[in-house]
Amino acid sequence: MGPRRKFTQLKPSVHSNVGGPVLKTTEQKDYINELSHEVLCHIFRYLPMKDIICMESLSRKLREAVTLFLRVVKVVDLCGGRWWEYMPSGFTDGSFLLLLKKMPDLEQLYGLHPRYLEKRRIRGHDAFSLPGVLEALQACPYLLGVETSHLELVEAIWTYMPQVHILGKFRNRNGAFPIPSENKLTISITAKIQTLHLVGVNVPEIPCVSMLRHLYLKWVRLTKPQPFEDFLCVSLRTFVMRNCAGPTNALKYVPLVTGLASARNLEQLELVRVPFLGGLIQHVVEDSWRSGGFRNLHTIVFGACKFALEVDLGYLIITAARRLHELRIQPSLTKDGVFSALKMAELEFPQFETLHLGFVDEFLLHHSELVKYGLADVIENPGIITDIGLKVVNEVFTNIKYLLIYNCPHLHNPHHWITDQSRWSRLVDITLVRCHAIKLESFSQFIELLPSLEFICLDQMFREPPKGCARVGLSAGTGIGVSSALVSNHNSSNDNAHHNQNEADIPPAPPPLNNQRHQQQNGKSCYYDVLNLVPVNQMNRSTKVIFLLIVPGKGKTPLRRTHDLVGPEGPSVNQHRPHIKESSCDKSCQVSSEQIKTDMKAATENRRRTGTDEISIETVESRRQGPAIGIVSSNGSAGTTPRTSMRPLMGSASRDGLAAAPTANVGSCGWVNVNPTHRPTRTSRRATSTGTSNPGNKDGSSQVQKGSNFMKEPEVAPSCVPASMEPRGAALNPASRQPVLQSRSASTFGPAPQQETFVPRRPLTRSCIRTSSVSLVPETDVFRSKPRTGVKKKRMADKATSTSDPVTEDDHVQVILSLKSKNLVGITLTNCGITDLILKDCPKMMFIHATRCRVLKHLHVENAPIVNRFDYAQCKKLDMEQVLDQILRMPPERNRIIYMRPMHQIDSVTLERQLFQGPYPYHIAVIHEFSNPPNMRNKVRIRSWMDTIANISQELIKYEFFPEARRTEEDVKKYPSYPWGRDIYSLEGEVDGAPYCMTTDFPWLRTLRAADPNNYSRYDFEDDESSTIYAPRRKGQLSADICMETIGEEISERRQRKRGVFQRVVVLFLHHCDTGGEPVDDDYI
Repeated sequence: MGPRRKFTQLKPSVHSNVGGPVLKTTEQKDYINELSHEVLCHIFRYLPMKDIICMESLSRKLREAVTLFLRVVKVVDLCGGRWWEYMPSGFTDGSFLLLLKKMPDLEQLYGLHPRYLEKRRIRGHDAFSLPGVLEALQACPYLLGVETSHLELVEAIWTYMPQVHILGKFRNRNGAFPIPSENKLTISITAKIQTLHLVGVNVPEIPCVSMLRHLYLKWVRLTKPQPFEDFLCVSLRTFVMRNCAGPTNALKYVPLVTGLASARNLEQLELVRVPFLGGLIQHVVEDSWRSGGFRNLHTIVFGACKFALEVDLGYLIITAARRLHELRIQPSLTKDGVFSALKMAELEFPQFETLHLGFVDEFLLHHSELVKYGLADVIENPGIITDIGLKVVNEVFTNIKYLLIYNCPHLHNPHHWITDQSRWSRLVDITLVRCHAIKLESFSQFIELLPSLEFICLDQMFREPPKGCARVGLSAGTGIGVSSALVSNHNSSNDNAHHNQNEADIPPAPPPLNNQRHQQQNGKSCYYDVLNLVPVNQMNRSTKVIFLLIVPGKGKTPLRRTHDLVGPEGPSVNQHRPHIKESSCDKSCQVSSEQIKTDMKAATENRRRTGTDEISIETVESRRQGPAIGIVSSNGSAGTTPRTSMRPLMGSASRDGLAAAPTANVGSCGWVNVNPTHRPTRTSRRATSTGTSNPGNKDGSSQVQKGSNFMKEPEVAPSCVPASMEPRGAALNPASRQPVLQSRSASTFGPAPQQETFVPRRPLTRSCIRTSSVSLVPETDVFRSKPRTGVKKKRMADKATSTSDPVTEDDHVQVILSLKSKNLVGITLTNCGITDLILKDCPKMMFIHATRCRVLKHLHVENAPIVNRFDYAQCKKLDMEQVLDQILRMPPERNRIIYMRPMHQIDSVTLERQLFQGPYPYHIAVIHEFSNPPNMRNKVRIRSWMDTIANISQELIKYEFFPEARRTEEDVKKYPSYPWGRDIYSLEGEVDGAPYCMTTDFPWLRTLRAADPNNYSRYDFEDDESSTIYAPRRKGQLSADICMETIGEEISERRQRKRGVFQRVVVLFLHHCDTGGEPVDDDYI
C-alpha cells in the first residue's frame, strides 16, 4: 500500500489586478450526501452492523440509505466477524424485533451471541428475553440459519423453528468443571447442525443426527442410562469425547462404537477416559472394514480408556494405514508389542507424521475428585515401552516427523533407536517429558545422528535429586518411592561421582539366595540374562512391564544386583576387603511399586509363619527391596555345623536397658555376622545417649564408641546401594547420630518377650521414616574405615530425616548436554537437571529457551553463529556473568536479545560495567522491567524495532562510508572508567503502571523517539511512547530508509565527531518479578 498523502485545504487563486497570489479557502462540501443510494449501500457492505445502525441518525440521506440496505440484505453479522465476542449490548425484545423487521429478506444471521437472556418475558419491563428473540426470528420469513452459542436459545430454535440451521460451530461459552447443573441441552433428532462443541453440559443422550459432521464432547455428563442407544451419525467426520461422565458399564458403549463404524467419512477419533469394552473395537473393525468403517481415519487418540486393549488400537491403525496422520497412545498401550505387531503386518503409512507415546490428558483435579464427579475410575501408570520398541517405531512409521514421549521410564539409550532399518531421517521435532532413565550421553549421540532434526523440547528430563532425597533413599522423580538400588536412573544426573572411584574399598554383598549365584557372572547384568532367555515377541505381548526372575517356591522376585556368597564365617572386619565387581544391574533393572508391595506381603507372611524373632532367608530377600534394614547374620562357630540365621537390627526408642556389642563381621549391605552364643542385639537410631556394653564381649572391651567415631559421616555407602542414593537413615539429626545397643535387660541375655517386629508393607515414605523404629543404616565398625579419597565434592553432614527438612548438601555432579546438529533450530528446556549447555556445532541454531532449570549454570558456544534469542526464566543458579560473556563474545553476525528472569537481586552497576566495558562489538541495551505479574509488552515490542536500529547502522556503513566502530582488548584498557568509550544514556517510563529503566548506547533511538509522526504513521496501532519504550508504527518509521530522513542531523554530528557505530545490537531484558526467590506464575512461560 502506498504512502498516505495529506491534502491541503488552501487553494491558490491568482487575480489579474493583484500583484501577488492570494490563497482562498475552498467551500466545505458534503461529499457523502452527494453519493447515490446505490453507492452508499455498496459501502455499507464493508462496515460492521453496529456502525451501519449508528449512521441512521446522522442525516436523512443516510437514514434512507440504511433503510434500503437493510431491506435487501440477506446476510448479517451482529459481531462484525468476531465470533468470539458478544453481540452489542442494549438490545431489548422491542428493539431487536424492530431491527429484524427492517430485514425482510434476511436468510443468514451470524453473531447472535447475547451476553444474557431472560428465560421469560417480564411484565412491564422491556428486557431481552428468550421468547422475544424467538419472536423476532420468526418475523423473518426467509430465515435459513442462525449462528449462536447460547444453550437455551439453540434448544428453543430446534424445538420451535426446526427448519432453521445452526450456522458455523456451536460452542457454548459457560462450560466449566465440575459441570454446572444449570447447563443443560437436549439434542433434537431433527437438529440441523453440522458442528456441535459442548463443554461442561448435561446431555441426556446423543441421538441420531443425520447432518452432524463434527461432535466435540468435553466434560459432558450423559444422564440417561443408555445415552448411545440411538446414536447414528452417518455424516460424522470428527468425534471427540474427553473426560465425560457417562455410564460405567462398558457394555453400554457398544452402540457408540458401532455407530462410529457406520460413519464412513470419519477422520478424527479421540477417546479420552471412555470405558468402552475391551476388544470391542477389534470385533467392530473386523465386521466393518470391508465396507469402509474407520478406513479414512487420519487422527487416532486413546487416553485413559480403562479397558482398551492392544488389539483395539492395532486394528484401528491397520485399517486406517493409508491415511493415518497422527497417533496418540495412552501409557497402558505404549509397549513394544504394539509396534512389533505392526511391523509384522508389513504395512506402509505414507502420510503418517505425528506420534505421541504415553499420552495423558492433564487434569487439574485429583483422581478421587474426578471419580466423585462421575468420570471413569482410571489410574495411569507409566508407559512400558523400551528401547527395543522405539527402534521398531521408525521401522513401522518411516515418515515420522514429530515425536513426543511422555513418562516412559524404561527408555535408556536413544542412540540405540537408530539402526540400518531405522534412520529417523525425517524427524523434525522431538519432545521428551519425564523420561527419567534416558542417559544424557546417549541422547547427545542420538541428536547428532538425526539428519533433519530442527526442534528439541525437554521437560522434566535429566532431573537432579531434590535436596535430601539422597539421604532418605528416595529415587527422585521416578514416582517410585523405593531405594535407588532398585530403581534405574542413569548416572549422569543422579550419581555422586564417588561411586566408581571408591567402590573397590567396599566389601561385596552376599546374595539373598544361594541359588541365585548364576545370575551374575563376569560382571554381566542379570537383566540381560533374562532378555536372552525370553523371546522378544513373548515379552512384548506381556502386559506386565517388569522383567522378573522366577525362583521356584519363592514367587516373583525383582531382579537386583547380587554378588558372591560370603563364607560361613564371613569376612572379618580387620581382613582386607576384596575388590567389588562392577555390575550394571542396578542401572538397568526396573522395579515397580506393585512388585515391591507383593514382596513386602510375602515377607509378612514368612514372618508370621516362622515366628517374630526368627527371620528366614526368604524374608531377608524381600526386605532388601524396602528400606535399608540392617541384618544380623548369626553363624556357627568353628568346628560346629554352620548355621546361619538372619535377624534384623531393629528396636524402639522406648526399649529400656543397654545391650552388649558383640564382635561383628559386617557385609557390604550391612549384614552383621554375630557369635551364636549371644542374642541378637537391638539398636535404635532414636536414642540420644550413649552407654556401656555388656561384658559378654569376645575381647572383653566394654566401651561403646561415641556416635562420631562409631559411624562417621556416611561417605562410604553400602555396595548394594549406589553412591548416588545414600542409605535411608543417613539423613538424621546430630542428636540421633549416637547409637545405643539395647536389649530387654542390661544384665541378662534371657529370651526376650515376643514383640511386633516392624516389617514395612510398602516402601517407606517421608512420614513413615520419621516414626519408624528401624535402624536404616547398618551401625558397624566398617564405617570407621579411612576417609575416601579422590572425592571431587565433599558431602556435608546430614541434618534431617526427610526431604522436607533442611539439608546442607552440595549440588549434584556436573551434567553436560552437548549439542551437535546441522539443522537444529532451537531447544526448549523446562525443569531439566543439566548444569551446562554446550552448542558444539549448530550452524542453524536460532533460539534457546530455559525455564525453571534449577541447576543450570553455564552456556558454552563453540559454533552457533546465528543464534539470536536466549530466554532464561527462573533458573535459580544461572551464572549470569558467564552466560552473558559467552553470548557477547560470539561473532557479530546477528542481533541478539537475551531475556532473563533472575531469582536474586542484581547489582545493576556491576552488570553494566561488565557489559559496556567488555570487548563486545555490539551496541548494548540493558532493560530493567519491574512489572508483577510480568508484562510482555516491552519484550515483544523490542523485537520489532531493535533490528531497525541495526539496519540503519548497516546501511550507513555499507553505502554511506560511515565509520564502523571496533571493540578489542586494547579498547578495554584504553577506557577503564565510565562511559568506557561509549555514548551511554538512560530512558525511564511506565508500562501499565509498572516502571521500567533502560540503559543503552543505541544510536538514533533518542532522536527517533522524539520525532513527530510522518506521512506513514499508523494510528490503528495501540502502543505509543506512553505505554512502551518506542512505538515506530505510530511515528511512521517503518523502515531504515524512512528513519534516516528523520535522523539526518545526528548522522552528520556523529560523522564529524568520527564516532563509529557497530553493525549489530544486543538487548538484555531483565524481568525482576522473581528476585524475591519465589517464582511468579506466568502464562507466557
